[in-house]
Amino acid sequence: MSKLKELIQKLCPNGVEYRKLGEVCDFINGFAFKSSLFKDIGEPIIRITNINGNAVDLSNVKYFNASDYKSDLHPFAIYYGDILIAMSGATTGKIGYYCNKSTAYLNQRVGKFVPNKYILKNRYLFHFLCSKINELYIMAGGGAQPNLSSTKLMNDIVIPLPPLEVQKEIVRILDKFTTLEAELEAELTARKKQYEYYRDKLFSFNVLNCATVGNSLNNIVVMPLGEVGIFTRGSGLQKKDFTQTGVGCIHYGQIYTHYGTYANRTKTFVSQEFAKKARKAKHGDLIIATTSENDEDVCKAVAWLGDEDIAISSDACFYTHSLEPKYVAYYFQTEQFQKQKRGFITGTKVRRVNTSDLAKIKIPVPSIEEQRRIVSILDKFDMLTTSISEGLPKEIELRRKQYEYYRNQLLSFPDNKATA
Repeated sequence: MSKLKELIQKLCPNGVEYRKLGEVCDFINGFAFKSSLFKDIGEPIIRITNINGNAVDLSNVKYFNASDYKSDLHPFAIYYGDILIAMSGATTGKIGYYCNKSTAYLNQRVGKFVPNKYILKNRYLFHFLCSKINELYIMAGGGAQPNLSSTKLMNDIVIPLPPLEVQKEIVRILDKFTTLEAELEAELTARKKQYEYYRDKLFSFNVLNCATVGNSLNNIVVMPLGEVGIFTRGSGLQKKDFTQTGVGCIHYGQIYTHYGTYANRTKTFVSQEFAKKARKAKHGDLIIATTSENDEDVCKAVAWLGDEDIAISSDACFYTHSLEPKYVAYYFQTEQFQKQKRGFITGTKVRRVNTSDLAKIKIPVPSIEEQRRIVSILDKFDMLTTSISEGLPKEIELRRKQYEYYRNQLLSFPDNKATA
């Protein structure tokens, strides 16, 4: 830090100039690639779901064939070091740093910044934008369907512009934190893959029906979800209906942005009067998002383990059944479930699965004792890979907070106009 202090004292002792983003960099909006033309191989497309606030996530990329389009796609190319932003959806306002040597392409609702290299370092801009994620989300309107305007983004956000040598030193310091966090994230990703492997194995028919003590086979039945329980659609619930206290509620958008496999408390509430008219889930019900902007989030589900009945929004449903609640929730995460779900997804921009089709999806139904045994195993994996109170997630969260603290300190400069 001492070197940075010396540079600031030498090069900008009276503060720095603040400029609008639009004055120091250009912005490129993405191209409307057609989901019906997505391929398993070809040229990679970066979508809003690939933007997570750090390095661009390349674990779930779609591809296209250039011969399917007559347009010149060169302006939408993404190169190593490019800075991207999600302009809508659950990741609105999050920033992505592209660190792959292969060229990719911007999908619609993903934007790219092109800074003036003579006054603004790329990586400095990245760290600055990461400090503005909450502000950008609010600027986009917040709620379940935020939508960020590139014009507003470039005109309303201002950035401090210290000399390039100062920017370089700030980047060097902050990159130490992000490098360590990335290493921890990589280890966590490896553990998650291991968890997914064992989860899919535990739910496979062959494993469920394997020989037990005494060499007898489990009597496993595979049944449609509609024969095991009942699906009930949620009722109208909007952001304006939220209250500070009252009856708990879950909005469909929160299922894939806030909740994990299960929950016993809600993030938001509605009034007692509103709750009387709402459709409510009970303890043990599975709450399912039936609508999303992408296939991955459709049918994300959370088991409700709270004692109180809670209101559920439309574009979601709840599943009342006699199974172990977390067993069903874990099953919804398996590839076995996902493979069946994909055949029932409809819509183009908005993707959805209706309850009548959900009811056709099949689930293996072992004994309640076997369900609980599987849950006990998966709970341990879930704790290691998602719990913020212990393990790698806790360590990552601590490093992230440390990074955010120093980032806010290092990016705070007095305005030189104020001291002139």
